[in-house]
Amino acid sequence: MQNEKTIELSIPNILGFERFAMSCTATYAQSLGFKAERIEDLKTAVAEACINAMQHGNKEKRHERVVVQMSRSNDSFMVSVIDKGDGFTGPMPKDPDIERIVQSLDPPEGFGLFLIKRLVDDIEL
Repeated sequence: MQNEKTIELSIPNILGFERFAMSCTATYAQSLGFKAERIEDLKTAVAEACINAMQHGNKEKRHERVVVQMSRSNDSFMVSVIDKGDGFTGPMPKDPDIERIVQSLDPPEGFGLFLIKRLVDDIEL
């Protein structure tokens, strides 16, 4: 639900453009009085969500876009990252097994969602 407290940013589906979303989100959070360390967490979470949207949701199709919506209501600040994918259903993916990845037993994937879950208060896929 958009209102006057909602900001929407549409970025190209090209790695590197997640930095625009990071910057815009940081500026909005700063205007709301967020502490510097919380803003850094938010920037990392938004960047990871944008990269996941580009790679997995939009399947690296350069003609697609990623939309980032930021909104404030009462005591919450919400960021939505929207892609053209089919969505995600089912349980939350399990965390990567870092030891298995280091030993080259598992592929190095799943770190984006792993980070996001640890940096924000709540996540919905």
